[in-house]
Amino acid sequence: MGMEETAENVVVRVLCPKLVITRNETELQWLIGSPFFPRFTIVSTLRCIHTSDSSSTPDYTKESEDIRTLLLKGFDVIGALIVGSSDPEETSRKAVNAGRQLRKLLCDEGNAGNEEIIGAVADSSTGGTRFFVSRSEKSTSIQSITSVVYEDQPEKYIWERGCLLRCELPIKFPVCIPVKNLSDAQSIFLHATEAVVAKFTDPQVTYIMERLNVVSSETLHTAIVRGRELDFNTDISNINLVGEKPAQNSNLRALRCTQFCSKGVTDPAAISAENADVIQVRVMLNRSEESKTFTAPIAEYVPALEEVRLLIVNFELEVICYAAKDVPLMYAVSRVIIPGLVEQLKSMRNAILPKLLTQHPQLHTYYFKPPGLLHPINVTYECNYGETELKQVNVRRSLHLRLGLPFDRPLLRIANALNFSTAKDNLGNNSKRKGTPLLKDVHNGIPSSGVSGGIISLVQGSYEYYHYLQDGLDDSVM
Repeated sequence: MGMEETAENVVVRVLCPKLVITRNETELQWLIGSPFFPRFTIVSTLRCIHTSDSSSTPDYTKESEDIRTLLLKGFDVIGALIVGSSDPEETSRKAVNAGRQLRKLLCDEGNAGNEEIIGAVADSSTGGTRFFVSRSEKSTSIQSITSVVYEDQPEKYIWERGCLLRCELPIKFPVCIPVKNLSDAQSIFLHATEAVVAKFTDPQVTYIMERLNVVSSETLHTAIVRGRELDFNTDISNINLVGEKPAQNSNLRALRCTQFCSKGVTDPAAISAENADVIQVRVMLNRSEESKTFTAPIAEYVPALEEVRLLIVNFELEVICYAAKDVPLMYAVSRVIIPGLVEQLKSMRNAILPKLLTQHPQLHTYYFKPPGLLHPINVTYECNYGETELKQVNVRRSLHLRLGLPFDRPLLRIANALNFSTAKDNLGNNSKRKGTPLLKDVHNGIPSSGVSGGIISLVQGSYEYYHYLQDGLDDSVM
């Protein structure tokens, strides 16, 4: 915000439905935006569900851990909203302070104190919402913003401007623990995972970007981004996304995500996260690029100096990120893909760490787009004992609370996860993948009851099930 800019020149743009912001199930909600959008653009809200025992003050550590996992890279916290009817300006200061405190924990750059933060106040009696802006942590003044635009076509706003990047990366590596020093297991494991993290930014790492044809699975476009060419210093907000047409050459800085997106005109009704353009990203390590001679691979045997216990740790990483279509590929890799891989790896590492010497949790990442939310969310489930295990039920209940979802329907079951394994075809037809608020194929994975007799029927094809009069439909008469 320039020094000459006044509150009259500032516009807050709200993409999420108006009622989502003013619902008063919780006192504090986090405002979500994107560095790829104009500042003060609110995409969604997430409810604060962790507070200190002694007061209603947010538990920022727990909140940051949850939201860091939940949000796709490409979206971030830009402020907070407090529901209340007290002094709006004083309440907005509390919202600004809360938003800035959480953002400090979420941002790696450490400059959150110098960023502009939105503080919003929703009047619980009238339903009206007022917006305020704080320029920096050092500034004691806040500005009341009167120009607020509620977007009529929010999904079009998001998905005509942006795309998704998807990277699957299975990692399996051995961890050797000295039998006489099993207490060192955790530190050895942490060191091993940090070595993997370092490989993501290695000069010899290669990221292969592809757009696939859903019909033939043929590659339509391919680009290679090498580790030594990546820029980790330029902030996303400083990348020029407007007014530059992508050049028709192979220069890495000229190659943009839009060149991997469909060019056809899409039915406005089909513009959504489920039908968004998806760029596939593969990670390779190239150690022979500079070699001018051909040699066979060499395996070196290094015997252990003492008796060790061998642990095999598996990570099944699947990262989905959001990026503007006009962003150069090299920045899409360095600013969203790599941070996404690092954070997911560390999150899984932290879940495995306490059980390193026993049974490792089977962690799987799923992406959902529940009703009322404009963008997907990332959820990691522990699948050792299935979805009905009490721990997983509590995880889903917590997610319903944070997202403001009803508790009478299973919107975050695995069957409802988005499937990003397909993409649009070269004719611009709609994607085959979809998410649904209904359960699908509920017979799959159900163990035998052990009761003898009864009738077993075979269901052909895939079907959806309405749960407990969901949407008013009585499944018993179908």
